[in-house]
Amino acid sequence: MAQVLQRRRRRRPAEGMLSAALRYAELGWPVCRGAAPAGAGGRACGCDRVGCPDPGAHPVSATWGLEATTDPDTVAGWWRATPGANVILPTGRVFDVFDVPAGAGVMALARMGRAGVQAGPVAAVGTRRYLFFVATRSPADEDEWWSCHLDCVPERIAESPGLRWHCRDSYVLAAPSVLPSDSPVTWIRSPEQPPEPLPDPITVLDIVSDACEEFAP
Repeated sequence: MAQVLQRRRRRRPAEGMLSAALRYAELGWPVCRGAAPAGAGGRACGCDRVGCPDPGAHPVSATWGLEATTDPDTVAGWWRATPGANVILPTGRVFDVFDVPAGAGVMALARMGRAGVQAGPVAAVGTRRYLFFVATRSPADEDEWWSCHLDCVPERIAESPGLRWHCRDSYVLAAPSVLPSDSPVTWIRSPEQPPEPLPDPITVLDIVSDACEEFAP
């Protein structure tokens, strides 16, 4: 009996990852595999990089931007082959993400509620960060938006301490991924099916940036 329960515990996270990845693909959100939150030799990350700077929170493949897909057969094949992989959502395609300290995120959500502003999907990364999913920029607005590249960290807005804007060539960790500390990524406001229009990024940015300024020490 104990062995059966142990096997079930090991399977649940993997089954959850596959189900979640397929659900994101059904929403039209491209997905790719993330590193597992544990590796050989007691390392914090399942990748082969010793001293990984972002354990369990980065794509498995260096070509993730090309591999990310909404094809259910491809997605199912990935997670059947690597059932412990976390789930990565590329940004700057269907949505951008404002990534803020959790305290600022709570404050921003409360202000949106009072102002009647649509929040859209919001996720929590453990107890540290909130992720606000917003409509991505249009090509006509290209010069007004920041870009994230593969060789740099996501853009930070100097006037809003702690705020990171994930857009082109960036990504976020998606629920139900787990960090090495066993902290999960969870939805506070989950995406709807069929998908609803995502909120205007500038409207949300005004609120979250103010919250970051006030929350900063």
